[in-house]
Amino acid sequence: MHTRDLSEHVAYEAGRGIEEVARELGIDPANLIKLSSNENAFGPAPKAIEAIKARAPSVHSYPKSSAADLRARLAERHDVASEQIWLANGGDGAIDCLSRAMIRPGDGVLVPDPGFAYYGMSSRYHHGSVGTYPIRKAEDFEQSAETVLNHYDGERIVYLTSPHNPTGSEMSASDVETIATDTDEETLVVVDEAYVEYSDSPSAIELIDGRDDIAVIRTFSKVYGLAGLRLGFAVVPEAWADAYARVNTPFAASEIACRAGLAALDDDEHMQKTIETAAWARAYIYETFDGPTWESAGNFVLCEVGDGGAVTEAAQREGIIVRDTTSFGLPECVRITCGTREETKRAVEVFNGLV
Repeated sequence: MHTRDLSEHVAYEAGRGIEEVARELGIDPANLIKLSSNENAFGPAPKAIEAIKARAPSVHSYPKSSAADLRARLAERHDVASEQIWLANGGDGAIDCLSRAMIRPGDGVLVPDPGFAYYGMSSRYHHGSVGTYPIRKAEDFEQSAETVLNHYDGERIVYLTSPHNPTGSEMSASDVETIATDTDEETLVVVDEAYVEYSDSPSAIELIDGRDDIAVIRTFSKVYGLAGLRLGFAVVPEAWADAYARVNTPFAASEIACRAGLAALDDDEHMQKTIETAAWARAYIYETFDGPTWESAGNFVLCEVGDGGAVTEAAQREGIIVRDTTSFGLPECVRITCGTREETKRAVEVFNGLV
């Protein structure tokens, strides 16, 4: 017995965790600061924690009403119909739902390079192929419709990431609209907005009304601090929103996740503190880091350090865990998540002593 041919599949490489690094180095986890996975420096929204505790006794029930309530709340917030909200197990779950709905064997997807590995992974799981378009350091990681369209070859899905991970650059709404207009009628443009709350730019959700070829992915993992609960969603055109019932797994978002998500949406204080601190941290890194950095619209900053792998390992021994971006094709850089003010200051101090 063997699996099907998975030779083209590459395992997703996540940022290193505190427990993993502490065991490897033989140090107390309490002495480590994790700035490697773009998580929320302040933890989960406090109102979400309260909801998790309150709902724990009811997890014997399937999350039918809670999912409906969350879809309705998100639809109201984004001025769409509730059918247009596709809840999922994280943003990657939303990607899978779109793959199931759109990709036929042999269809292609076009993805950014560097970029989130799961765009291509999900396509290959569904027997699709993967093409890439470049986001290059030599061009300060600028994103443009021209670059995407120059590499477009009739793919079924075109993935855009704004703000982009790991660079922090953005794709303008006008460029998103240009790409959707200038690609084939059967091409779906998917805009991944995992970090959009940290940006001052408008969401591409505003472009969906009246179109059937743009969808947007959002997550509760970042600004709401619910990464461990795995809750995300897609906002899709109304014309084919009913496909969700035919491609969704049974109860893809859990009862706890849905109730926590509903509570997090009401926790404005936590969200505002998170966004303001990330903005402060970005500015602090730009001003004080002893090396090249790139302006970011996310809760992270890409920094050039020389040998990313070696510097990352040295920083871990000093108690700072960041993301070595070698797997993104940027071996000379690291990505530093925006921490609290104290964490960010400590990270810059450590790196300035290493670069």
